[in-house]
Amino acid sequence: QVQLVESGGGLVQAGGSLRLSCAGTGRSFTRSVVGWFRQAPEKERAFVAGISWNGGSTDYTNSVKGRFTVSRDNAKNTAYLQMNSLKPEDTAIYYCAADQTLSQFVKTAVNAYDFWGQGTQITVSS
Repeated sequence: QVQLVESGGGLVQAGGSLRLSCAGTGRSFTRSVVGWFRQAPEKERAFVAGISWNGGSTDYTNSVKGRFTVSRDNAKNTAYLQMNSLKPEDTAIYYCAADQTLSQFVKTAVNAYDFWGQGTQITVSS
């Protein structure tokens, strides 16, 4: 079992930055791929970024490449999503999720992830 808690959300102006944290409990967190997803109103939940269990592999959706950076610190059981140059279209609820695997492959499908956090709201004003 892995429990995940996101933090760091809030309201920011366009062009600003935020850093989300995803704190995980249990040893399984350090043996999991961590994915970041977001869900805007009336839209489906979608993959944003992900990082393999040891940080050896990362993946990003095209719309955030060059602006967002995913990282993790397994000593702190925490993953991060640094978001720069935020745009109004980044407004959504952001979730972190864990896929219990030692694979370096970061999956992008929602149903590939076993455990989810409660989500944190990001609002980017224009």
